Amino acid sequence: MKVLITGVAGLLGSRLADWIIENHPEVEVIGMDDLSGGYKENVNPKVHFWQMDLVNHPIENCFEVHKPDYVFHFAAYAAEGLSPFIRQYNYENNLVATTRIVNQCIKHDVKRLVFTSTMAVYGHGEGGIFHEDMARNPIDPYGIAKAACERDIEVANEQHGLDYCIIRPHNVFGAKQNIWDKYRNVLGIWMYYHMEGKPITIFGDGTQTRAFSYIDDSLEPLWNAAVCPEASKQIINLGGIHEYSINEAADILAEVVGGAEKVYLEGRHEVHTAIPTYQKSIDILGFEHKTDLKEGLVKMWEWAQQQPKRDRFVWENYELEKGIYSFWKK
Repeated sequence: MKVLITGVAGLLGSRLADWIIENHPEVEVIGMDDLSGGYKENVNPKVHFWQMDLVNHPIENCFEVHKPDYVFHFAAYAAEGLSPFIRQYNYENNLVATTRIVNQCIKHDVKRLVFTSTMAVYGHGEGGIFHEDMARNPIDPYGIAKAACERDIEVANEQHGLDYCIIRPHNVFGAKQNIWDKYRNVLGIWMYYHMEGKPITIFGDGTQTRAFSYIDDSLEPLWNAAVCPEASKQIINLGGIHEYSINEAADILAEVVGGAEKVYLEGRHEVHTAIPTYQKSIDILGFEHKTDLKEGLVKMWEWAQQQPKRDRFVWENYELEKGIYSFWKK
């Protein structure tokens, strides 16, 4: 069996590759990544690695050479709050990139495409509750792009018979996450600030609620999304069975790192309450919530302290600066 993982240098991709190699050594793992948001050091040496930009490079070459049986499409630039100010980049790297992967999956008779979407497709949900049969109603360009990807994949099934499983992960965190990006991965951003001797920042009053998911708990379910017959043509929330306010999450992280000052900044255009349902992931993917937020943060913090000092990623030029928040202004 051969599997292709896009975004293999990022959190989900690199950790799933590790898990497959450890638990299914008979499986050949191919990986694609342009290293714009992940690091080569994250990629398992047993992965057949292709450094490729999914928008501009000839990804068909990788499909022709390896002919993967299953594709995990994780590559994305997941910055909800920033997406209104980088619209073109957002749509190219999320929607256009995905359509190119879908084309290749159809052409090469891939058995199943596993696509990681986002809770952002729900928008405000129904009283903050997100369940899989709700209508998509995103409120930012990132969510719009992912919702369009989902629908395109569904149509590819209807017209071309492409099997799929759409996963909507929720605030995944853990070792190998990019903590050097200014705009995404809130727990990683906080760790970076603390290591730089700066206070951790909270947008608005911190009463927003989120459910966090430690990466290790999601790895086998992600594998099952590809190989389990029951996962065929399903949309499944994954992770995050306990919700926390942002204030609570900040307090837990402060405890883990030995104390941290909090600073409150202006509020953003964002969903206030995000509580995903999770029973479907248990029933179909065998998900088990084993790692609570504090335990996961302890493990991630141990990893973060061992990382080399890297340059922080900051956008040199936004596509649109009108209305941008003060904390992102140049």
